[in-house]
Amino acid sequence: MNKLLIVGTVAFDAIETPFGKTDKILGGAATYIGLSASFFNLQSAIVSVVGDDFPQEHLDLLTSKNIDISGIEIVKGGKTFFWSGLYHNDLNSRDTLVTELNVLADFQPKVPQNFKDADIVMLGNLHPLVQSSVLDQMEKKPKLVVLDTMNFWMDCALPELLDVIKRVDVITINDEEARQLSGEYSLVKAAAKIQELGPKYVVIKKGEHGALLFHNREVFFAPALPLEDVFDPTGAGDTFAGGFSGYITQSENISFSNMRNAIIYGSNLASFCVEKFGTERMETLSKAEVAIRLQQFKSLTQFDIEI
Repeated sequence: MNKLLIVGTVAFDAIETPFGKTDKILGGAATYIGLSASFFNLQSAIVSVVGDDFPQEHLDLLTSKNIDISGIEIVKGGKTFFWSGLYHNDLNSRDTLVTELNVLADFQPKVPQNFKDADIVMLGNLHPLVQSSVLDQMEKKPKLVVLDTMNFWMDCALPELLDVIKRVDVITINDEEARQLSGEYSLVKAAAKIQELGPKYVVIKKGEHGALLFHNREVFFAPALPLEDVFDPTGAGDTFAGGFSGYITQSENISFSNMRNAIIYGSNLASFCVEKFGTERMETLSKAEVAIRLQQFKSLTQFDIEI
């Protein structure tokens, strides 16, 4: 069984959208990635850090999904990373209300020994130096390294970010971040510029408007499924990344044609994430529901036309 190593935050979130608000709930990039990847036939492990204020029930949830948590450090007397955000009416824009790094400020990642030979590495959104440190600990070169990052690191740690970008095969960012990183408005030109930085594949996420995959001059577009209810977009991008990397890990195929399938699997899982607050929907989601909606994706994008 292939191994997927997941690096990212395991955290608390407090979220407010036009449909309601939450107190502190389970969040973090690695959490969403792990829950999403758990729908595939693979071994996965999370590398992260939490304080001793982090409830055992959250750790039990991860282990119940067959996620190895031996790489999650628990800092005695420490407080877990906390983020609070307010989403506007269109749910595409948000304001960050609170960011408390807490134990994340001094995080030194430690990759579990039995995952230093992982087939796929999914570097969730974190400081680029932490992401690089994980790659330094790998005992063999992974078949594929996927990097997720955001504009915050482009603003405050660009040299370090560019260093880690050189070392990855796939980068996943949203359209705004792609434009900032490349200096190009056209997403086609932006993807070409980003490929020159190192990654062979560029995935540009466009939220409710789907996702684009670029490789050399090849382009693939996957739509987002039109949904009746969208309550909370938090974690949708990480859920997408978990579906993408999980499918690649299970299938053992890193070709462009297979990555097209991975984009669909990622989009499919992300469509569930937004239906409830936080991780709630992903915690109870069944494989049968995933399969049914995957068929909906197929119907949405398949057509016969004479040319």
